[in-house]
Amino acid sequence: MKQKAVKFSKTNKPEFIKELRSRVFAYFEENNISKHANGWMVLKSVCMVAMFLIPYFLLVTGVCDNIWTVFAAWMVMGLGVAGIGLSIMHDANHGAYSANKRVNTLMSYWINFVGGDALNWRIQHNVLHHSFTNIDGHDEDIDPGGLMRFSPHKERAKFHRFQHIYAWFLYGLMTLLWITFKDFKQLNRYKEKGLLRGEKKSYNRLLSEIIISKVLYYAFALGIPLLTVTAVAWWQTILFFIAMHYLAGLILALVFQPAHVIPEIEYPLPDENGKMDNNWAMHQLYTTANFAPGNKILSWYVGGLNYQVEHHLFPQICHIHYAKIAKIVKATAEEYGLPYHSQKHFRGAIYKHAQMLYKLGHYDMV
Repeated sequence: MKQKAVKFSKTNKPEFIKELRSRVFAYFEENNISKHANGWMVLKSVCMVAMFLIPYFLLVTGVCDNIWTVFAAWMVMGLGVAGIGLSIMHDANHGAYSANKRVNTLMSYWINFVGGDALNWRIQHNVLHHSFTNIDGHDEDIDPGGLMRFSPHKERAKFHRFQHIYAWFLYGLMTLLWITFKDFKQLNRYKEKGLLRGEKKSYNRLLSEIIISKVLYYAFALGIPLLTVTAVAWWQTILFFIAMHYLAGLILALVFQPAHVIPEIEYPLPDENGKMDNNWAMHQLYTTANFAPGNKILSWYVGGLNYQVEHHLFPQICHIHYAKIAKIVKATAEEYGLPYHSQKHFRGAIYKHAQMLYKLGHYDMV
């Protein structure tokens, strides 16, 4: 059965987003700064790429000459993979990295460099997740498959009562799924849903590009180390490659899940005609949460995604500005009587997510 199009309210506090945008954009104008990346962002990008490439070259040139230094190098590369995804390609795919579209396009392909696919990411994340946050049947981020239950509107299986225990293991598989079969399944699904119609390339062309991208990635990230790293056995290199992606996947999951799957947020549904009670901006406030806003080190590494509220309301603003505009967003939300969810500490956000996993696993509705 074809889903009805979701239509957000145009009459419920439409002045909120107008006022919020006016205040946020005024901040940039009054301070004469760009909404995009600055020199610090460029330096940060270099650091994230270096976190992946430096240990890689230490591996393949033989500088890492024992099992422990080899393993350590792969783990730092895992931090780099997650860092590239969180801090570079994420902003670029939103058009937030630069005012120049070509720069954004170029930087967006860093996800391909670490094994993913830029087009699939944009559709899943920009189109589906940001447009329909936490709306069952539309937001793929709350539909990870039958093993996990992220929405109270999904059917609950008996084994879901253990998901608060096994979820942490599954989270580490995220990027491993990206580099293997997920991108192919997504491309087919998006073709069937008509989500590729806006692309200037044919399905066969897009499929070919994914195949070529995967071959190049495996040749670079795994093939060359298998041929050059002599300090460990070939099977250990494969295990360390898997461990690298497992660490990256776990980090990504721990950043994204506490922003939308915690007890405080909501899972609103449209009515039988596809209409939502709230407008789009209000919807983001009800379905999104920040965490650890005072943790500058964490915020630096995770690409400002601990400010998920600001990111969802202003995805085309570079994340280096989120901490500043967060004060404006919070004050405006409170002025209009709207929620502004924020956990003080990262560990508290993780705990809240674990609570939600338990509730979703034990109760039909939460």
